[in-house]
Amino acid sequence: MPKERINDEITVDEVRLIDHNNKQVGVVSIQEALRIAEEAELDLVEVSPNAEPPVCKIADFSKYYYQKERKSREAKKKQHIVQLKEVKFGPNTDEHDFNFKKNNAIRFLKQHNKVKFTVKFRGRQIAHKDLGYDVLKRLEDELSIIAEVDSKPTSEKNYISMIMSPKKEIDKIIQNQDLATETSVNEIDEINENE
Repeated sequence: MPKERINDEITVDEVRLIDHNNKQVGVVSIQEALRIAEEAELDLVEVSPNAEPPVCKIADFSKYYYQKERKSREAKKKQHIVQLKEVKFGPNTDEHDFNFKKNNAIRFLKQHNKVKFTVKFRGRQIAHKDLGYDVLKRLEDELSIIAEVDSKPTSEKNYISMIMSPKKEIDKIIQNQDLATETSVNEIDEINENE
């Protein structure tokens, strides 16, 4: 992280000054700003060098820099890097395998990752590309609640692929589905108890 210029490193004639109580002093000469910082026994820190005139703040530089680094680290922790996960199908994938792979895709989508669905053809299967499009259409329909299509199915050589990404409100959707499932399970339990 680049360090800001402080005290004598600031070479402009005028600065917009913020004092150590976070109050705007206004535009003052650099000599006046350095004098005020020295009286407060703190540093003059250039916080916005590209502004016109540059914005400087009177602060304890080591404390200011530490807090800035800490905020940066916290922001990096919260940041999620979207990955592209791939799930492969065949044109004749049976029901159990289809559901297993679909559930893996749902797990990836819940983790806010994009998913690339690929249908690979072997040998003479290439003559029945419509089966591959049917598999991708079924996935699109079944996952439409939590995901949206980024790129429509495209055919290349011996495979067809489609990319889906999670909806922005996926966490709320999943939470609502979980609540609905819990409610239906509780209702079934009540019915069983009453019998």
